[in-house]
Amino acid sequence: MIPLSIASRSPVTKLSPDNPKTQISSSTKVSHLKPVRCSFHRKGLCSSPAESKAHPFGSVLITPDHVSHKKGKINRGYEEKRGFGHVGSQQMLGLCGFGYWMQGFRGFPWLALNFHMAHNLNLDPSKLQLLQITGNLPMVAKPLYGLLSDAFYIGGAHRVPYILIGVFLQVLGWGPLVLAREALPILMPCILISNLGASITEVAKDALVTEYGQKNRIEGLQSYAFMTLAVGGILGNLLGGCFLQKTPPKTMFLVFSVLLSLQLATSSIVREKSLGLLEPSNHSLVKASIWENIRKQLSDLKTALNEDSISRPLTWIVASIATVPILSGSIFCYQTQCLNLDPSIIGMSRVIGQLMLLSMTVLYDRYWKEVPMRKLVGAVQILYASSLLLDFVLVRQINLKLGISNEVFACCFSGLAEILAQFKLLPFSLLLASLCPQGCEGSLTSFLASSLCLSSIVGGFLGVGLASLIGITSGDYSSLPAGILVQFLAALLPLGWIHRVPMSKPIAEKERKQGASKRTRKNRRVGRVLLGSIYVYRRERESDSKR
Repeated sequence: MIPLSIASRSPVTKLSPDNPKTQISSSTKVSHLKPVRCSFHRKGLCSSPAESKAHPFGSVLITPDHVSHKKGKINRGYEEKRGFGHVGSQQMLGLCGFGYWMQGFRGFPWLALNFHMAHNLNLDPSKLQLLQITGNLPMVAKPLYGLLSDAFYIGGAHRVPYILIGVFLQVLGWGPLVLAREALPILMPCILISNLGASITEVAKDALVTEYGQKNRIEGLQSYAFMTLAVGGILGNLLGGCFLQKTPPKTMFLVFSVLLSLQLATSSIVREKSLGLLEPSNHSLVKASIWENIRKQLSDLKTALNEDSISRPLTWIVASIATVPILSGSIFCYQTQCLNLDPSIIGMSRVIGQLMLLSMTVLYDRYWKEVPMRKLVGAVQILYASSLLLDFVLVRQINLKLGISNEVFACCFSGLAEILAQFKLLPFSLLLASLCPQGCEGSLTSFLASSLCLSSIVGGFLGVGLASLIGITSGDYSSLPAGILVQFLAALLPLGWIHRVPMSKPIAEKERKQGASKRTRKNRRVGRVLLGSIYVYRRERESDSKR
């Protein structure tokens, strides 16, 4: 074992083959010793034969990098595993951590907006759901935002500027609602502008997390993003239910606008250079035009989507959402108009749902990652289909026969199906993030988000059509149980093609681990060669001294 004191004396220390603890100077005469050729000569790693003659064995070079405290190595490994200790980790925590928290906190103003449209504007369930779907249309264009973020640099950066643009558009969207009249023609443009800003911000954050995780080889950053988003959702829905009982919706719009302004101020301080990401060269910025970059990104995105490891799970998750008709507007109006549930009950149900999402995300990050993906996703899909029947129990008032009040049942079980649908996305986000090609982070993550949003819009239109077909109106919810049963059967259909979901870990991740193990074995072989050469060298010297 090499003492640490020796390695700390100078950057390079020469150790004697006879006694590792004694140093030999360059003036020591070793000309009478016979050289011993090692395997490095056969591999061509030695510089020249002349050097090998002048220095028959040379010397073993020990640098401080080769000697480290065991405890320090463990601490560094723990920090790298958790994402700390890397360049720009604190800036990433402030930028994306607060950004995902704000994304989850959007439930705060949206809870007020839904109650405002349902009670103050007296919208029917179908019209309310149509407005919600129409407001999400800017989310469908996320691939365009991702392509622009990958191809078009603003001031030498291509993530942080888009986050700032998105937050600024959200301020423009929610701010006028504080002073605007309570009319639908004014609400819709504001909703579209705010969702446009939210979609741009989400694309930039997702791409930044993926790029930062790949550069620093940090796995599971998406899990921490889900946790932060869930924490924001918990606080947003909890405060939203309390605020609605005491303040008008405009006050909640004002509070959220102030928080967005705070996010804009804090994000503007962060510089993308401090995150340690790759920057484009000045030559490439001058030579390549925007359209050439966009064309290149489109080609890279097409190449990535042609890979079966990406396209097969992507088509499954999109189809599993699009095939289920969404009746969220009808359920919301039934709970507020027929059951007369307080806003605090609705908010608390979503708080409990976000707590479930946070707990499941932590369990997935700790334990469920080792479960085969196909089995995990199949189990979650079955649970999701079963949780839809909880609305059937509430509408049929079966809970009252079991001695459970509507308030308690809605508070505990109303948001379970929505939370399971959100959690189902986490394994696919991690999978595509691990398979994403370098330079295509924004394009692929935005394409995934856009596909999921488009599939939910298709499911929403199916829900509106189903509600109109079976005759669900604001005054008649008698056919709502039949619609819920249709939902349940439709949620079981994706299990028929679940073979498109991979069973094992991504191939790219396996190759990285195999490559690391090969390098480790190679280093061990090199260590054995050097060690064997030392012993051979000592035997030659002892035999010469006896002569």
